[in-house]
Amino acid sequence: MPNMSLKKNPMPSQEPDVRNKNFGEVALGYTKEQAIDEATRCLNCKNRPCVGGCPVKIYIPDFIAKVAAGEFEEAYQIISKSSSLPAVCGRVCPQETQCEGKCVRGIKGEPVAIGRLERFVADYHNQNVSAKPPRPAPNGHKVAVIGSGPSGLTCAGDLAKKGYAVTVFEALHLAGGVLVYGIPEFRLPKAIVQKEIDTLRDLGVEIKTNMVVGKTVSIDELMEEEGFEAVFIGSGAGLPKFMNIPGENLKGVYSANEFLTRINLMKAYIDGSDTPIQHAKKVAVVGGGNVAMDAARCAKRLGADVYIVYRRSMNELPARKEEVEHAEEEGIIFKTLCNPIEIYGDESGAVSGMKCIEMELGEPDASGRRRPVEKPGSEFTLDLDCVIMALGTSPNPLIKSTTEGLETEKWGGIIADEDGLTTRENVYAGGDAVTGAATVILAMGAGKTAAEAIDKKLNGTN
Repeated sequence: MPNMSLKKNPMPSQEPDVRNKNFGEVALGYTKEQAIDEATRCLNCKNRPCVGGCPVKIYIPDFIAKVAAGEFEEAYQIISKSSSLPAVCGRVCPQETQCEGKCVRGIKGEPVAIGRLERFVADYHNQNVSAKPPRPAPNGHKVAVIGSGPSGLTCAGDLAKKGYAVTVFEALHLAGGVLVYGIPEFRLPKAIVQKEIDTLRDLGVEIKTNMVVGKTVSIDELMEEEGFEAVFIGSGAGLPKFMNIPGENLKGVYSANEFLTRINLMKAYIDGSDTPIQHAKKVAVVGGGNVAMDAARCAKRLGADVYIVYRRSMNELPARKEEVEHAEEEGIIFKTLCNPIEIYGDESGAVSGMKCIEMELGEPDASGRRRPVEKPGSEFTLDLDCVIMALGTSPNPLIKSTTEGLETEKWGGIIADEDGLTTRENVYAGGDAVTGAATVILAMGAGKTAAEAIDKKLNGTN
């Protein structure tokens, strides 16, 4: 009998006043009993709307049915047919707007907790199965992947499963891309990411770190001298944006990219770190997306009083609802309908405050959201010693500037068709390098699409 409860099984988690002082994972995961109980809420719909909402097309009702039967490893095998990073997706995907957003159970109650079940299944496999996946027989083709973020790892994994010799080139000293430098430990433990990467290595994927494509080696050299028949560019969007207001060059103003990289990749929150971070007392994070939530929650864990400064209202916040709720629970103050206009500094050149102006929502802009407009005479000052700009990112221009025939949009995104093929023959691209900053799962979907296109091209069926 289906479980007709209108509510999801709640996710066990650390208490807010405990977790906002440590970097341990906030959500603790379902028990076996909770996972089975939640799985029985699935109606196993014939038209499977949840699958249509998943960018990598996981067979969701099938794996949930296995969970309901207590067959957790079988559930993992179903997920892994479609996803190379199930433990990651179960933690950071915006399921509420994708698979769960299409769930029929969500019409009259809460949808099935698909993401929590995916996380449970992946964690169960990682904790209980030590056997390495079988390595496919080589098919004689060689592909290079630039970037080891979610799009690059997905493309590499899908091609490796088909027997391709895949080499991933990563600019940093550690593989994982945004999964290791951008997403905090309390949302995505780095041991989880490493486990997923190890699985890809077991499939035969070679990963070369400290390889800056465009400097260390070029795409032309990869194809003409090293014999790669196709290249996938999944280099992400790591060039931060700023507001260009007075005071942005003061000491204590960070891009969210720098702040999060120092904390997540360099472990700057640990005493004696080789890459220290300022332990500020009062911090403002400018922006309202998931990156802003991550930066604010990290600053809180470093002991600061933290504001989120966002020019629209709470209803327009682009961050995941769960991340906003967690930030509020942890004591972060939201200053919405406000916009910075100047950052002040003291005699030493360090941040001492930020002047803001109140906003109100006017007519919708090109994105369909109501445009924020300033309220004259409403200026006020926040007393601060640190400002973090979380305003989005754009692709780094290095690869384009060193690759003949690779065209980009005016804002920097690589031009690619629906299969990921760029304007350069046998060079594909996907994820944030094409779209600008987006979600992990959309980047994975792009990597999956490109892998399929590369396979068709190199096997002569396209």
